[in-house]
Amino acid sequence: MSINVREYRGRDATALADIYYNTIHRVNARDYSTAQINAWAPLEGRDHTEWKIRFTRTRPFVAESRGQIVGFAELERNGHIDCFYCHHGHQRKGVGSALMNKIVATAKDREVSKLYAEVSTTAKPFFDSFGFRVVRDENVVMRGLSIPRILMQLELEFTEG
Repeated sequence: MSINVREYRGRDATALADIYYNTIHRVNARDYSTAQINAWAPLEGRDHTEWKIRFTRTRPFVAESRGQIVGFAELERNGHIDCFYCHHGHQRKGVGSALMNKIVATAKDREVSKLYAEVSTTAKPFFDSFGFRVVRDENVVMRGLSIPRILMQLELEFTEG
């Protein structure tokens, strides 16, 4: 599967919001209760206008395969990876790796020395595979429910050249 990672375009917002919702409901559901999933990604949270405002600000990287959007990831200037989601129908096909490689390369270009993210139990093995280390286990409260997550970080090495 050939994957291209590109910059966000305004017309991507609906597809990215749908990936967020569907990935949580179809993939993360194996590690979280139905109540936690609904608190994390409620149906009413699929307001594409709100997502478009967010994405205009965060400018996520967008992964495409054969013209279909298959994932996205947000990288903040300080090295924080916020949203990082791969389409539920394209898990374990290199989408996440393509996005992470783009994030690491971009962070190095920006001379960011550390990446960090609050990851789901589901995503932990993926982040482990890229060398991220657990900082601590956390819980975030969403719509009154406690949802476990893991703060992970990766120290980036720079080569002189």
